[in-house]
Amino acid sequence: MGIIAEMAKSPWGQDVPVHVAFYLMYVAAIAAFVFFIVHSVWVRYYAKPMEFSGHTPASEVAKLPEKIERHSLAARLFHLIMGASMLTLLFTAFLPKVGVQFDWVKYHWIAGIVLIASILFHLIHATFFMDFWSIWPDKIDIHDAFNRMKRFRGESAPPPHRFAKYPLENKMYHLSIVFAGLTVAVTGFFMLFRIRTPIFTRNSYLFGDMTWGLTYLLHGLSGVALISLIGIHIYMALRPEKLVISKSMVFGTLDREHYVEHHDPERWAVETK
Repeated sequence: MGIIAEMAKSPWGQDVPVHVAFYLMYVAAIAAFVFFIVHSVWVRYYAKPMEFSGHTPASEVAKLPEKIERHSLAARLFHLIMGASMLTLLFTAFLPKVGVQFDWVKYHWIAGIVLIASILFHLIHATFFMDFWSIWPDKIDIHDAFNRMKRFRGESAPPPHRFAKYPLENKMYHLSIVFAGLTVAVTGFFMLFRIRTPIFTRNSYLFGDMTWGLTYLLHGLSGVALISLIGIHIYMALRPEKLVISKSMVFGTLDREHYVEHHDPERWAVETK
């Protein structure tokens, strides 16, 4: 465990983790940078134009509004608040480790509270006011993934279906960010009992030494993972071919032409005129 954690002796002589090994933040940053380079080279020199099966009849296209709503105002505000809180958490956690000294604890736990609140809001909003399953991979996504792999290897396979509301890549990223985000939020919630805040009464004896150590370790590992995940997310959002999706997170809508070309109305139904 010494590879991923810094260890210390408890009063009873037990080796317990005290926090993540901070060299891993450089590993995460380098991994994200390598992804940027490899992906850029791949798109520039090797990627083929996207090809889909099926089409939408012109009569059905004419019934669609010129602007297709993709994200509600509530969803966009959640994304903005969650993103701001995560960036604040990363900067306040890791800047002191590279020599930038400031009163980081106060800003860190406040950002943590904001993140926890935004996640709770999103769970309720996604469950009761949105199509909860639209962000999770389905059978068509898996089937198309195998066909895309065959086509990549030069084997004969039909082109994939047009996307549902979210492509498989977005869905898999969502799974990753959910795992890392929930881990950092849950562990961070319990860590609030180790510091003085106006919200909780400090209680360092809530857990034993080993449990506290593992809590800190999981919190650090998920934070390190978020360095790579958030870096990749920002990079992809700024890619020229992805700007149409990024703009939809700002303005809430997609152009009808993009929707018809990339999305299957049978998998993502929208209101017609």
